[in-house]
Amino acid sequence: MKLNFAQYRNDFPILGREVRPGIQLVYLDSAATSQKPLVVIESMNDYYRNHNANIHRGIHVLAEEATQAYEESRQKIARFIGARHAREIIFTRNTTESINLVAYSWARSNLKRGDLVILTEMEHHSNLVPWHILAEERGIRLEFIPVTDDGLLDQEAYHQLLQQNPRLVAFLHMSNVLGTINPAKDMIAAAHQAGAIALLDGAQSVPHFPVDVQDLDADFMAFSAHKMVGPTGIGVLYGKESLLSAMPPFLGGGDMIKKVHLHSFVPNDLPYKFEAGTPAIAEAIGFGAAVDYLSSIGMENIAIHERELIMYALESLNEIKGVDVLGPSASHKGGVAAFTVKGIHPHDVSQILDSEGLAVRAGHHCAMPLHEKLNIQASTRASFYLYNTPEEIDKLAAALLKVKKVFGE
Repeated sequence: MKLNFAQYRNDFPILGREVRPGIQLVYLDSAATSQKPLVVIESMNDYYRNHNANIHRGIHVLAEEATQAYEESRQKIARFIGARHAREIIFTRNTTESINLVAYSWARSNLKRGDLVILTEMEHHSNLVPWHILAEERGIRLEFIPVTDDGLLDQEAYHQLLQQNPRLVAFLHMSNVLGTINPAKDMIAAAHQAGAIALLDGAQSVPHFPVDVQDLDADFMAFSAHKMVGPTGIGVLYGKESLLSAMPPFLGGGDMIKKVHLHSFVPNDLPYKFEAGTPAIAEAIGFGAAVDYLSSIGMENIAIHERELIMYALESLNEIKGVDVLGPSASHKGGVAAFTVKGIHPHDVSQILDSEGLAVRAGHHCAMPLHEKLNIQASTRASFYLYNTPEEIDKLAAALLKVKKVFGE
């Protein structure tokens, strides 16, 4: 039975807000961060009201309750992405920190001058800059899978790069600009066949469709809570246990140690070896509540809903003269519609849309090299999630017509 997704809007308090007198919020910026349902907000509030304590060390009631809730969230997230063990789930601040953890710990222990890391031309800066830093520091080589004219990764070029014996292939599952959903399972299998480790940026995929790390056979995967109706300030690095166990600690301090002496230390077991200091306890609990919420709806149901939204959005936007939607067709695309309007700067487009209550994003979306590849400085991006409706896409199209009228286009 097809779900009525409009019902879920009532779970998100902010969606009832008027951003200006008589103007209702139309939130189309979920690729940047998602809105939060009341159940997530209340889960964090309950922790602070009733269970606030530090975790793992204390033996009093509050500490035990907080520890149990924190670790239950880890277990929920492990099940959500199909991890074999909860200890393969490392809490970080966000996707960016997760990728940096791999770069600073695994890569610095395993890569040497001349070793090849394969990336793509559509990467978010979070999966570019850590490798630039390592290239400057260690002299590793970086090569990039090209983006084709229709917004896909050039798989033939990828397989040619694999013949150069890379040590690591790191790429995003879904583009935050083009919306392209990359064939992760096939690309990971090809990387393994070439003897490389595979790191998957799941920031835009895990929130929007089913992702199973064992089925994908990903070695590492990074994602963030705030893009999947969870709180800001917490993310996850998934890693295969064999890899994580062999990696040195990323940060030093409390809770990542088993023993400390004046002249030596013994690191803690997984996953705590990579979780130095007091963690984001309330945020981890909120993350668990977000996973429960998404699971109750069903990730396949969410994927179907967003597929319908992006198909409708592409139809609507392509009917407007001068609007050019970036990326592939709906069959290869998630719920992201970045576009340009001929003769009008994206910031101007965004400002007028904002006056109509539409929250979109304008700029390079932390993907400057991709925009250079496309020969544009910036784009306007509308991105969709489970709480969006076709009627909101109609409002977007109507507002874009107003933009064109204001600028005489």
